[in-house]
Amino acid sequence: MIGAKRGARREIVDAIRYLVDNGCKWRALPSDFPPFKTVYGFFARWAKAGVLEHLRDQLRRRIRVDAGRCPRPVTAIMDSQSVKAAETVSRDTRGFDGAKLIKGRKRHLIVDTKGLLMTVKVTPADVTDRDAAREMLPELRKRHPELTLMWADNAYTGLTDWARNDLDLTFKVVKKPPNQVGFKVLPRRWIVERSLSWLMRARRNARDYERLPEHSEAHITWANITLMTRRIAREDSRRAARPQLVAA
Repeated sequence: MIGAKRGARREIVDAIRYLVDNGCKWRALPSDFPPFKTVYGFFARWAKAGVLEHLRDQLRRRIRVDAGRCPRPVTAIMDSQSVKAAETVSRDTRGFDGAKLIKGRKRHLIVDTKGLLMTVKVTPADVTDRDAAREMLPELRKRHPELTLMWADNAYTGLTDWARNDLDLTFKVVKKPPNQVGFKVLPRRWIVERSLSWLMRARRNARDYERLPEHSEAHITWANITLMTRRIAREDSRRAARPQLVAA
């Protein structure tokens, strides 16, 4: 954050959130914001330095505490989402998802039981969910040693023994009933699916435009940060509007 005063940093944060929420190009940022090269420079540096992860985790802890939950989750849910890639995405970082018939990238998300982001990884769309999980879970386990239970869908079948033996993590796969007809809400699965739908509300995330997968991950994290700050602001407003009891 060196090189920008406090007020200027706020304007840079607002500019990044505007871009993610509205899906415009960097060069198309309104003139009310700092120069786009300055904004992009901070975006890239903060993403590389781990600033976003720290901010994300602090906001998630506050929401959990306000809801009466343990600040650090012990249960998480994992899922993925394939999206089309723009021409700006390099060929070596995109692939074809045969199941979804999508050529682009795949987003692998792990969220807590409130649907708040814990970690994200962006890969070519042809990377299997199991392979991504084997990459993500050891690092997540180091950062969250209190984590004991992970929920996932059929795509992660086969990881139960590995997770238990190597990570001391219980891995539960939620399967659809064999005779299911039509749509049915499945336990735990709906939470991460809702998080994926929240993600798509930010127009920049409707498609992957980023040359670097790390920048795609940063856009996803910014979208979740915006969601959490809005939730905190709403709750603070509700508290302020409640009548205060005055002692007689």
